[in-house]
Amino acid sequence: MLAETPVPADAPWRARDLAVLWHPCTQMREHPDVLPLVPIERGEGAWLHGYDGRRYLDAVSSWWTNLHGHAEPRIAEAIARQARSLEQVILAGFSHAPAIELAERLLAIAPRQPGRAPLSRVFYADNGSAGVEVALKMAFHWFRNRGEEPRTRFIALENGYHGETLGALAVGDIPLYRRVYAPLLAEALFAPSPDAYMARPGESDEQCALRAADALADLFDQHPGEICALILEPRLQCAGGMRMHHPAYLRRARELCDANGVFLVADEIATGFGRTGTMFACEQAGIAPDLLCLSKGLTGGFLPLAAVLASQTIYEGFLDDSRERAFLHSHSYTGNPLACAAALASLDIFEGDGVLEHNRATAAHMATLAAQVGAGSRHVADVRQAGMVVAFELARDGVRETPFDASLRIGLHAYRAALERGVLLRPLGDILYWMPPYCIDEAQLQLLAETTAAAIAEATACA
Repeated sequence: MLAETPVPADAPWRARDLAVLWHPCTQMREHPDVLPLVPIERGEGAWLHGYDGRRYLDAVSSWWTNLHGHAEPRIAEAIARQARSLEQVILAGFSHAPAIELAERLLAIAPRQPGRAPLSRVFYADNGSAGVEVALKMAFHWFRNRGEEPRTRFIALENGYHGETLGALAVGDIPLYRRVYAPLLAEALFAPSPDAYMARPGESDEQCALRAADALADLFDQHPGEICALILEPRLQCAGGMRMHHPAYLRRARELCDANGVFLVADEIATGFGRTGTMFACEQAGIAPDLLCLSKGLTGGFLPLAAVLASQTIYEGFLDDSRERAFLHSHSYTGNPLACAAALASLDIFEGDGVLEHNRATAAHMATLAAQVGAGSRHVADVRQAGMVVAFELARDGVRETPFDASLRIGLHAYRAALERGVLLRPLGDILYWMPPYCIDEAQLQLLAETTAAAIAEATACA
């Protein structure tokens, strides 16, 4: 076994790692031969610098968290400044300026919808999965407080992902993550995904989305008085393969939730803060949710933090003389001052640097390069983009109906080929994607495109 013999302190970092660490989302038996293991010493901008003396372009923003670049000095300084005054305080019965100021600013920029009251309250958590748990519990508990006890079910989308704690897994539909734990999970209802990749011949993205919305309407009709919330990832199902859908689906989903007295939960943990072209993906449909889940890029990628923005209606549903009707959910580090300071600094960068405008120009350049990559490989079945996210769907001879056999592990081969060339791509099955930090420049994008093309060619050469 790996840890039977102690590893000396002066051994290489890789050996020391394998002696003591258990990595996430990893079959550890594959390290280090099948799956490379690269200890990183530091980050700078879009680059990660390894102890091996090599640098790697972080094309996936370190699991979609990093926005403005690694070791961004303004965020680092904000954290250091906050650490010199207050590092942590219980948020039950106490408060602090960073938590208050961040809540004010998040509510000010949250998606708005004409005729609908704006989101008005912020509840903090530690990470994305925890934020989803908060939203699900709020929706369920609100109806319970009203005496509507039959409303215990959630609708989620097929191919969706909302995290890996048990509540979040229950509303996720990625078999790799939920299959083993299925006996432990609450039973959700799953509506067909509006995924444009699944459009029928001759069907537009919008028509595909509206067809899925019709199926959602049927699901509501089949379960009257049972549903407390619909949860979805607006515009982009990330872990489901960077699958994208037309905003028309979101508009119809909002209408259906209102018609059925159900809350709409928007999981913008991965799509928020400029990833899809607007600050929040909901804006592209002109709708606002009842509960908005934020995390990942919230702190610019520096510290774990989640925020759930709620409507005043939901908030007031918990106000009562009974403690049992209060929302008794807590995390030790709720509203941590250091994380809130990082998030405030990130929002300052958005305002001061014109990030969204800059991203639009970068996204246009990404589109041009992505089209060249797609045209240059006969095994690219689809190239799709939502703002700063680009995905390449690989299939044999570029035919959607003939995906590569999973045993070939085309995505893994592409990952290894890209890493050898100094670019971090972490495929989702046989789907390669770009989700780089916003500071990526033209030369780095060119490297990314050339490396992606080379990785696809190498991975599919013997397929």
